[in-house]
Amino acid sequence: MKIPMVLPQSPLSWNSSMVRFTYPSFRLLLYLEWLLLATAVFMEVLLPFQLSWWLLLRVFAIATFSLIGLRLPMVKLETKLLYTTLEFVLILLPATEHILSPRSVFLLCLVLVMRSCLIFKQSGQLIVLGLSLFSYTTVLLSRPIAPENFMRDKVIAMSWDWRLSNILLFGLTLVFALLLINALLAERQSREQLEIAHQQLEMINQQLCQYALRIEDQATLQERNRIAREIHDGLGHTLAAQTIQINNTLLFWQSNNDKALTFLKQAKQQGAEALLEIRRSLSVLRSNPLQGQSLKSAIEKLLTDFQQTTGIEPSCKIDLPQTLPTEVNTALYRIVQESLTNICKHAQATSVSVGLLVHAGMIHLSIEDNGKGFNPTQNTTGFGLQGMRERAVALGAQLNLHSQLGTGCCISVSLPLSKLLVF
Repeated sequence: MKIPMVLPQSPLSWNSSMVRFTYPSFRLLLYLEWLLLATAVFMEVLLPFQLSWWLLLRVFAIATFSLIGLRLPMVKLETKLLYTTLEFVLILLPATEHILSPRSVFLLCLVLVMRSCLIFKQSGQLIVLGLSLFSYTTVLLSRPIAPENFMRDKVIAMSWDWRLSNILLFGLTLVFALLLINALLAERQSREQLEIAHQQLEMINQQLCQYALRIEDQATLQERNRIAREIHDGLGHTLAAQTIQINNTLLFWQSNNDKALTFLKQAKQQGAEALLEIRRSLSVLRSNPLQGQSLKSAIEKLLTDFQQTTGIEPSCKIDLPQTLPTEVNTALYRIVQESLTNICKHAQATSVSVGLLVHAGMIHLSIEDNGKGFNPTQNTTGFGLQGMRERAVALGAQLNLHSQLGTGCCISVSLPLSKLLVF
């Protein structure tokens, strides 16, 4: 069964003007990015405020960095690399010219790493993280820091310990941001895969329902065809013969009363046979043919009806020391019923024996007659034989058929008792 696959969408849904996050957690990241960018602008503009060309350049660099974040490249690797390079240029070029402070570089590099998680795979993310850490370290170590910007005295402000602690803090912050965003991406991907699996399961269920309806229709059609054959071959033949006998009765009623009476008796007998044929067909159609009887009683009744119909007294030996499941009883009953029906119609037998025994951990069923027999290789399409085989396979049993022309027929079924555990 081929199911159309629905590929997961990217973590973001894009349009030409803004980013639309599909999950609340990603919207939170978007708000966090805006907060970091706003903080960078605040520190560059208001701490301290001094209107100049340098101020405009700072605002321009941060604004440009913010605007390009409204549309991230998600397809071509070349576009992703060019985009990330532009981000580094917007951060490092003003920083090396002493336009942006290390504090803004800290925040912008953090935003850059957050964006890289949505653009690159894990290897690309690690490369961007390493480049961001290297860029911040270079900017921090190569630039003098004014002591008045800190709460501590000049010696502590310019110490290497302070710089190294800032670098360590920046590195830990980048790693935390990387792990957090990847965890959110993994959680979203799991939800998408679960949703896809749910959709596929619904599609499979729909197709299975369609197939079940088709199989049911085919089974119904086969059953109708089988009933039509039963009526044509059994009841139709009997009623046709009865009609002939009644016509003969009417024909000889005035000229030969004795002969007419003989034809009338034959017509009566054929009417009784037609009634038995109807009862047999109704028995086949019952969903539970045993109707509360034991399997032994049901088979014995079958044999009684068979004797009344054919005049043959069958021999029977049934020894079941344990109660069998309903499904097993029904299947064995149907196999015996179909075998007796075939013998009645085709075998021309004078002796029939049925055996149902338990021996050596196996249930053995056998139906044997001394009729004219047939060649099994030339009778493989019969509905009755096919039905018996299907019932045996459904039980996990083995059905064997032995017959030759002139030597009768023997049908045997062997069912391991261990198979009964599944019922």
